[in-house]
Amino acid sequence: MQINVNLFTVNKRFPLTISRGTTAQTTNIWVRISEDGIEGWGEASPFGVGNHRQSTDTIKNALEQVVPMLQAFNPLQRQEIEQILIQNQMPSAGKAALDMALHDWLGKRVGLPLWQICGLDRHAIVPTSVTIGINSPEGAIARAKDWLKFTDVRLFKVKLGNPDGIEADQKMLLAVREAAPEPEFFVDANGGWSLEDAIAMCNWLADLGIKYVEQPLPRGQEESLTKLKQNSPLPIFVDESCFTSSDIPYLANYVDGINIKLMKSGGLTEAIRMVHTARAYGLQVMFGCYSDSSLANTAATQLAPLADYLDLDSHLNLIDDPFTGALLKQGRVLPKDLPGLGVQHSASNT
Repeated sequence: MQINVNLFTVNKRFPLTISRGTTAQTTNIWVRISEDGIEGWGEASPFGVGNHRQSTDTIKNALEQVVPMLQAFNPLQRQEIEQILIQNQMPSAGKAALDMALHDWLGKRVGLPLWQICGLDRHAIVPTSVTIGINSPEGAIARAKDWLKFTDVRLFKVKLGNPDGIEADQKMLLAVREAAPEPEFFVDANGGWSLEDAIAMCNWLADLGIKYVEQPLPRGQEESLTKLKQNSPLPIFVDESCFTSSDIPYLANYVDGINIKLMKSGGLTEAIRMVHTARAYGLQVMFGCYSDSSLANTAATQLAPLADYLDLDSHLNLIDDPFTGALLKQGRVLPKDLPGLGVQHSASNT
């Protein structure tokens, strides 16, 4: 099979600030594999969690080094290809791009969308949340109103963990809730709280009817989640603390759910493993994203019927998304009936 690796840059309509910093633009990677006149597409986007960082250059270089090793394979040889990627220590975002492309190729080869190949029910897809980053109360209100103007918002995920402290978090959240009383709210601290602050915030948030708290403590402080769970009336989800299915057994006694992102997991294959592992431990499942375009987020929607919560909104905040894919209907991001991932290139619409 032939493999092409290209870069593309996307810009956010509204820069996103979380506890670790602000993002306004990213350069992502478009991977295309070709065999028998069929082309499968995948995407890698850079991300960082603490000391773990996958830059665009790192991912691209790793992909270009492994391409010659993969050309002798057929896209149907996914298990063998996965082993090559593991042996060559491919960054998880690079794995994700190749794995997406292989699944896209398969769907196009048999003429079916991936969700249908997996036997999933699109009617089971829950609404996606849209994100409000850390901001002043006035800025957060403006951001909420912007979302309400151009999307059918049912759920807001509010980023907390403000460096100015939990009082700033509380003021911002109260302001947004007053300005947008209709949608439900989740919160994500991105590891921005201490244990003491997390306990205080979880109890305060429960009184407001917040559904769950995501990643309250920094990655590396997972053992402290035991005390937090004992003192929190809210479900605790982890994101930065959970990359793959191998992380789940350790976390299972500390948390109520996990956030699966294709860039962390290494693609759809591992995401499916994570879902089944999480269910075996009685955990709930969320699908999330980084600065992904419609390509990666549409890939995630193919498995969306398996999730309890969705946070697949990054493509909705782009002013120059080169792809079109899943459709937003009644707050739900729904995959199409097109074969494979059902993604088209915006410029050519082919």
